Amino acid sequence: MVYTSQQWQEEYLDRTELPMLLDPSLLRAARQIYRTYYEVHPNLTERPSGVAIDRFTYRGKLIFRSKPILLPQECFVPFSQLEAEIY
Repeated sequence: MVYTSQQWQEEYLDRTELPMLLDPSLLRAARQIYRTYYEVHPNLTERPSGVAIDRFTYRGKLIFRSKPILLPQECFVPFSQLEAEIY
């Protein structure tokens, strides 16, 4: 099947809006990364779009762009999934 640019973009957007099921340990690690960042920088007001986290080492970093670029072993935990337990 050949996709036009418009068809590909619509399909991509549909896939990105689906809820993701994450490993609970990855989710806990991502929440801890965000919590630590917030405790160290309480005066910063910019909200991250999420956390990029390595599936094997659980090391991660906050992402402030809307479309993150990830390494093959990383996954993205959106802020909407982080805030469920934080607030």
